[in-house]
Parts: sequence; C-alpha cells; structure tokens
Amino acid sequence: MSDPCIAFTGGGTGGHVYPGLAVIERLRERWNGRIVWIGSGKEVERTAVESAGVEFYAIPSGKLRRSLSFRNLTDVFRIIAGFFAARKLLAELSPLLVFSKGGYVSVPPCMAAASLGIPVFTHESDLTPGLATRLNARRAEKILVSWEKTLAYLPEAWRRKATVTGNPVRAAIGNGDRTKGLAWLGFDAGLPVVLVLGGSQGARQVNELTAAILPNLAGLARIAHQTGPGNEPCRPADSGYKGFAFVQGEMADLLAAADIIIGRAGAGTLWEGAAAGKPMIFIPLAGSGSRGDQVDNAEMLADAGAAVCLTGTDATPEALLEALLPLIGSPDKRRAMSSAAQKTAMPDAATAIADLILKHAQREATHEYA
Repeated sequence: MSDPCIAFTGGGTGGHVYPGLAVIERLRERWNGRIVWIGSGKEVERTAVESAGVEFYAIPSGKLRRSLSFRNLTDVFRIIAGFFAARKLLAELSPLLVFSKGGYVSVPPCMAAASLGIPVFTHESDLTPGLATRLNARRAEKILVSWEKTLAYLPEAWRRKATVTGNPVRAAIGNGDRTKGLAWLGFDAGLPVVLVLGGSQGARQVNELTAAILPNLAGLARIAHQTGPGNEPCRPADSGYKGFAFVQGEMADLLAAADIIIGRAGAGTLWEGAAAGKPMIFIPLAGSGSRGDQVDNAEMLADAGAAVCLTGTDATPEALLEALLPLIGSPDKRRAMSSAAQKTAMPDAATAIADLILKHAQREATHEYA
C-alpha cells in the first residue's frame, strides 16, 4: 500500500509557489506522508519546488486572460490537455487532498480532483479573488483567504466554507541575517539599503524608475536591485549598487539587510515585506495588463501606514524620490512604517493552514487506511 499523499498545485509566478512551500514547511513537521506539487513546468516553479525537496510534476497549462486574444483560443486546448493530464496523475497518486495556491495552472488539477471526488482546498493571497480562485472555489471544500475584507467579495454561499488565515510566509522570512545579506551584496553597514524587487519575472517599469533615480541617491543610500531574469543591471556592481536577476535562499538575508523596499505589490512582496517589518514603496501593476489586485493590495497597506503607493501616472521618478528621500533621511519614519507593517502581518498563517490540511488529511487517511 502506497504512502498517503497530499498534492499541492499553483504557479505562473513565484507568488503562487512560495506561500505553498511555506505551508509544506509546517506540514512536514507533523506529516510523514508523501507531498507532491503539480505545476506548469516553468523553470522558476520547478527550481523553487525541487530545491525545497518536493516532488514536481508538470502539466500543460493555458493562461486565463481577461482581454480578447487569439491566444485564448489556443490556450483552451492546453487547459483541456492539462485537465486530462492532471486527472491521470491524480488517479495514480490518489491524494487525500489537493491544496491550490492559485494561478492559472491550478485550475485543471482542481477540476480533475473534483471529477475524481478528491477534496480541494483553495487559498487566495490577494485582497480580491482572482479568476483562478473563483473557478476553483466552486469545487472547493474550503476557501482560505488572507484578509477579512476578502469575505465581502465572495458570494454568500461561499462564505460559509471560507476561513481567514492570512498569507503563508516561509519561516526564514523575518529571521534573516543582516550581516550575511550585506556581505552577499558587497555593502558595508554605513548607509541605508534600498531593496528593489520587481517580482520573479522582473518589472520593466520598476527597473526604469530605478535607473532614473540612481544618480540622486549617490552618497545617500545603497541599492540592491532584483532586475528579473534576462534584464541587465542598471550599472556595474560597485559599493553603492548591485543588480541581480533573481535570488531564492538569499532573500531572507537581503530582507534583513534592507531598510526600505521598493517594488510591485504582488501578495508575495507585500506579505514578506510585512513579515520582515520593512517600510515599503509600492509601484503596483495597473491598467489593462492587470485586474487591479496589486493596486488593491498596495492601497490597503498604504491606508495602514505601512507603505506608500504610486499608481499609474503617479509613478514617476520625481514622485518616487519624493517618497523615498524622507525615509532614507529619517530612521524615525522608517521605524513608524516598520511597526505598521508588522501589525498587518499574520506570522502564524502557514501553521494555521497546515493545521487545517492535516486535520482533513488525517480524517481521510483514517477512513482510507482503516
């Protein structure tokens, strides 16, 4: 008889992977069964999951777009192929539960699980539920959300099976080593460190704004700049600037070394920044390329006093400097925003979600393996 199994699914960006890995960290403390991940096969997903020692299975996946596009038609066939691939895989694995962290790749596995009678839990990181979550929630036994305010966006029938848990954050986040982070960057401990994060895919707007303000920061701050894969740093590394494509294991130490964070307002950046207690300046993805979730996230943290939000045409080099320079120059301002950020964090989210999964899995295992 094979070991009992729990399947995780989600992907598209690191923001749909790392929260799931945070739950797996907690789950492994009390679960000796098999844990697998079903993803899209993107390198950022596979690398992150396999680096955490989790089995990874790739299925075909098609993106769910809100805009009219010919690729919607072709991706329908990939979604269908993903459903059948996921159904075959889940029938072989026979997991006790499928936990979805969202993203377009999660929809076929959740549909396949429902067709096989396998329970589904789905988690939403953002304030407003995305399309994948709304599709998965129809079939889910439990809907887990990060914010109390998210419940208002759910149909009344769904609220009965919804639980507010917060967004899970890896245990290392908030416990990084500042000295190690500075050493990795090649910085000394003199000036404030500004950590610029464009997300796992990078963000051209964030990179361009960073390049524009660099001359104004000489002698005032040091800049650690995650550019995203394939994007060149703004200039060669020196004592005041270091650009890098992407990091994984080093992120906790870089967050510890940072005094201020600039970046998009994806849930991963937002929650990890809050858990690390950092003042944040958000440049959320907005306009036709977004459903507005990052704007919602950023404005909520700004209302809490933990962040500054620069949206759309407000995101200019001048506005960025206007927000950044007072923070660079005032440790008191940074401490106030840091305190506000920590108050928004829910550090026990990963444990709370692992508890819910474990309780259900143990009940299912008792029935199946009795």
